Amino acid sequence: MRRREFITLVGVAAVMGPSPARAEQTRKLPIIGFLGPAWSAQDFEDRLRELGWIAGRTVTIEYRSAEGHTERSNEIATEFVRLKVNVIVTVGGSPTLAVKRATSLIPIVSISGDPVGSDLVASLARPDGNATGLALNPISLAGKRLELLREVVPGFRRLTVMVNANSPGFKNRMDEVQAAASALGLEATILEIRRADDVASAFEALRDRADALYAVGVPLTFAIATRALTARIPTMFEYREFVDAGGLMSYGVDATHLWRLAATFVDKILRGAKPADLPVQQPTKFDLVINLKTARALGLKVPESFLLRADEVVE
Repeated sequence: MRRREFITLVGVAAVMGPSPARAEQTRKLPIIGFLGPAWSAQDFEDRLRELGWIAGRTVTIEYRSAEGHTERSNEIATEFVRLKVNVIVTVGGSPTLAVKRATSLIPIVSISGDPVGSDLVASLARPDGNATGLALNPISLAGKRLELLREVVPGFRRLTVMVNANSPGFKNRMDEVQAAASALGLEATILEIRRADDVASAFEALRDRADALYAVGVPLTFAIATRALTARIPTMFEYREFVDAGGLMSYGVDATHLWRLAATFVDKILRGAKPADLPVQQPTKFDLVINLKTARALGLKVPESFLLRADEVVE
């Protein structure tokens, strides 16, 4: 067939719209409701594709982001129930609990801090409900993160910890961080934020009072990294995406590994498995990432031995 004839046929098909058979096939595709950050979509879809699920062909994925607003998580959860999605993927304590409140029937794959402590699941081994996924908090890394900061930040004594106070179990996280700071002889100040709009005032509050900032959990906005850089405050994040946004360093679960695991859970559920029969997993791969450009902007000299240990150096 000549190219012109092919284009003409495609144009006619577009005007006529999908055939009833094709429309019926589209309606029957399983639907994944995805409540999480846009940067995670590629790794998630790549793993799904390996498992035979191709977005738009064998599965429909409805992406949504609450953008740091708790009330928006509730709206999205209600929307997913109305759409009758086959499985919901969430990241973070607040979005996960919003989805859990909205449905006790639709399977949930959650990436959250403490699914047992927040009553999302009965136990890691036996979830006993409509939710399963990945648990991050049982992995205690606060001490390691603070030690890494101390290697790079000279005279490090005053630590500010910024935490999303909407996250279930965040007070337990704070206890962990304060204990780690005390063991290292650091003075820790806690700043609780509940909305992305709180970040500006939070930085005003810590002006000239912090040698370093540790953002606990999934921050509400990338502005934390950029504001900290403007204020010349070295930062530690748990997710490397914030290092790309201008943060100094991160030490935490490899994001690609995380979302590939989430996709594996979704695959099993779409093929008939029940969340109650799928034990919650804990990630095993952790990466140290440092932004050398940010280090230079902050006037920090990063030891060569530190750079050799880093899994990735952003320049």
